[in-house]
Amino acid sequence: MRLLSFLRPLIATVAFMAAAAGAADFKDGLDYNTVNAPRPDTGKKVEVLEFFMYHCPHCNALDPSLSDWVKKNSDKIVFKRMHMGDDPQAKAFYTLEAMNLMNSAMHEKIFHAIHKERNRLNTDQALLDFLVKNGVDKAKYLEAFNSFGVQTKLKRAQQVAAQYKLDSVPALVIDGHYTTSPAVAGHGLTDPDAAHVAMFKVVDSLVAKSLQERAGKK
Repeated sequence: MRLLSFLRPLIATVAFMAAAAGAADFKDGLDYNTVNAPRPDTGKKVEVLEFFMYHCPHCNALDPSLSDWVKKNSDKIVFKRMHMGDDPQAKAFYTLEAMNLMNSAMHEKIFHAIHKERNRLNTDQALLDFLVKNGVDKAKYLEAFNSFGVQTKLKRAQQVAAQYKLDSVPALVIDGHYTTSPAVAGHGLTDPDAAHVAMFKVVDSLVAKSLQERAGKK
């Protein structure tokens, strides 16, 4: 038992180093891209930022496996989302975020309504009606919706997407330094599930690489 207890941290360290070394197996400019941007202030953890759009079928397809991946890696990462674009769905996302109502359940409900129930939710009124039916306070929503803070979030998302040179979704930004996506990491793959698997392999290696880079800066 003592030997096993001694080996556990050693095994974990070896696995971590192997994952970090795996980044060398992926090519910058092919499997991922490096960007010159400040590293987010997230302490010891690596920020993973998803850019998505609710009406995007590829974002909807990725969402379940991405949610699972985030849960499995919660000890290493801080996960955030930004909705790309300046449309009613983007504004609804940032309004709900400002109200602290953008949880996983609401996120999934919006995707489900658009892609399973074929409710396009492409106008401010359609989104308002849908959200009120799902328990959102109408008056508080409208107050946040019309706030300066939400307008600022919309503009900020567009600025950040431009900073990371993103022009399509879904896309992931790892620690402000690396970007990838199913299309980039899964280049040449026509099966979406295979492209997702390829992307998560790249992301795993970039998270490990980023953790080492953070440790090296101390």
